[in-house]
This record gives sequence, structure tokens and C-alpha cells, in this order.
Amino acid sequence: MASVLVPLAQGCEELEAVTIIDLLVRAGVEVVTAGLEGGPVTASRGVVLLPQMTLEQALERDYDMVVLPGGMPGATNLENDLRLRELLRTMAANGKFTAAICAAPRALASAGVLSGKRATSYPGHLDKMDLPDVEYRQEAVVQDGKVITSRGPGTAMDFALHLVEQLVGREKRDEVEAALLRC
Repeated sequence: MASVLVPLAQGCEELEAVTIIDLLVRAGVEVVTAGLEGGPVTASRGVVLLPQMTLEQALERDYDMVVLPGGMPGATNLENDLRLRELLRTMAANGKFTAAICAAPRALASAGVLSGKRATSYPGHLDKMDLPDVEYRQEAVVQDGKVITSRGPGTAMDFALHLVEQLVGREKRDEVEAALLRC
């Protein structure tokens, strides 16, 4: 069974976090949610999320993918976490998936994961950074190798379904999407 780590930082975008977690679980993927510190996480709109464990505990095992929800200041908190930065580098070096949405691709850039890649983000984030070796795109979801990025809350479902497809295949993605009654 594929396993995914979703780190939750104070100020994360709840729509993105919950959509990612929910659709991956619907697809039969093992999802581990981890707070950067212990206790509940208050998301950007005041919704309180309860991670399953701390990041420190989550780092005791391996994952097939790490997915970063965006939101502010959540994305900044993810970007500034040295443990997460090291994990992202290790995942990339081992040919595993790293993914981020909204402002969170900044954390991928800070870890060096976006170097030489195509990527997207919420407007004003990656495109405003000095990243001459990153090809910024305005598509809803951009995949370059094992790096997957997306634009924001409105693209969260497309992003999560793309993650499902990468982890467990097109057939499972189609099954999950059909049950959602998207038109």
C-alpha cells in the first residue's frame, strides 16, 4: 500500500489539507498527518485540525510521497522547518515523490527540489522568487518527474486526483473521481 506524509503547519490552508487527505484515503492510500509540533493545528481560516502525530514521530518511517498543503503562514512554517527541508531533499535524492500546492512550493524551492524543474504555485510566490533555474507555469497541476505542484484552493481536487493517479493508477483515480460526482 502506498504511504503519504502530509505535514500540517499552523496557518495551513484547510481546504487543501482536507481535500488531499480525503481523496488519498478514498483511494486506499495510507496517509499520515503530522504536526510540526505537538497538539492541534489551527488552519488559516480558523478550522482546527488534529494531526495523528508529530513530525518528529512521523520521521521514524519511510513514505512514497510527501505532500505539502499551502496557506499562509502555513507555507512559511513548512519552508522554515529544517527537518522538513532535509526530508524533501532525501525524498528527491531517493527518487520519491514530493508535492506541494498554493504557497507551499516555496518549501520545495528552498530545499532545492525545484532546481531545473517546471512548477507552479499560487500567484506571487514562486514567480516572485529569484529562481532562474525553475520554469514557472500557470497550469492547475504541473508534474516534472517526481515533483508535483499546483496553484491553490480551487485546484486542490485536481491536484489530489493527480496524486492518486501517480500512486495507485488511472483506474483508481477514475473510480474515486466518479464517486465525487464531478461534472
